[in-house]
Amino acid sequence: MEVFARSGLSLTGIPATASPPGPLARVAQLVQPHLEEVEKRIVQQAAAFDPDIEGYVTYAVGGRGKRLRPLLALLVGGATGEINSGHVDLAVIVELIHIATLVHDDIMDEAERRRAQPTLNARWGNSLSVLLGDCLFAHALNLSTNFENAEISRAIARAAREICSGEMIQTQRRFDLKLQVEDYLRIVEKKTGSLFSAAAELAALISEADSNVIETFKNFGIQIGTAYQIYDDCLDLAGSETLTGKTLGTDLRKGKFTLPVLIFLRSASEFERERCCQLVLEERIEEMTELLRNGAANGALNESIVAGSDLIRGAQGTLDGITSNPYADALFALGDALCEMFDHLRA
Repeated sequence: MEVFARSGLSLTGIPATASPPGPLARVAQLVQPHLEEVEKRIVQQAAAFDPDIEGYVTYAVGGRGKRLRPLLALLVGGATGEINSGHVDLAVIVELIHIATLVHDDIMDEAERRRAQPTLNARWGNSLSVLLGDCLFAHALNLSTNFENAEISRAIARAAREICSGEMIQTQRRFDLKLQVEDYLRIVEKKTGSLFSAAAELAALISEADSNVIETFKNFGIQIGTAYQIYDDCLDLAGSETLTGKTLGTDLRKGKFTLPVLIFLRSASEFERERCCQLVLEERIEEMTELLRNGAANGALNESIVAGSDLIRGAQGTLDGITSNPYADALFALGDALCEMFDHLRA
């Protein structure tokens, strides 16, 4: 199936490449040619829009991210058969949906930088940016209708709905001191796990794998996706803006209580809880981060890192029944790479 045009042009006129940073690069090597094709097709999507907004779309899709969701789709495609054009199409669609969510996230968080460049909202304001995010969502869902199997487009639409639902619930419960770890995990499964899950599940479906294999990869995807969101939430507290290329500390500034905060609050004294709330309300993010790093039980941040790593190990365990081949082995290695990224955040 040839869903997308293939002109081979990049934003700069140089062939586009996708090169995930750090530990992920080793895993990506196995499917690097396919990732490069995904990157080209993502860039080409700008041409599908009205010329008056094509430049905005080009800017939105041009920042090089980790491309984790495409990587997952391609590796599952290889683990369940031969990677074909359907897997590449799927990889493009899930990444476009992800980009759309980032546009909306940056608006809500008032973030100024993403992928080492100004965010869309920082350059052109919220009104244009939210509409552009909507356009990207709609375009991705429209592309998904090109699959002959209608269940694929339905599953992609469900994942998009789950993402939006998760974001709405998280926004609804900002500054909510009654939020529990279980509530947080439910939100994370929706806003991040659902798209990872769809990427893995549908890649296996495109390969016409057995139903139990499809279910295995669906579960693998949601666990990996949930773990990655925990990593991203820890990074928001412990990372470096210089290294990450994006605005950090936005979760706390907007009253989003992520896993490190919830773990701290769960065992904090009344005095510590009050101090925590005061720091958040006064946007004293650096002091709050230090408090989380130095909390009881080796720090709430470290405990969150352990929780994320445990999820990854659980996901790797689900692969025990999958026939071994280089791509299945790379999926296991993907978990190891994410654990390594977690380790770099330890306080």
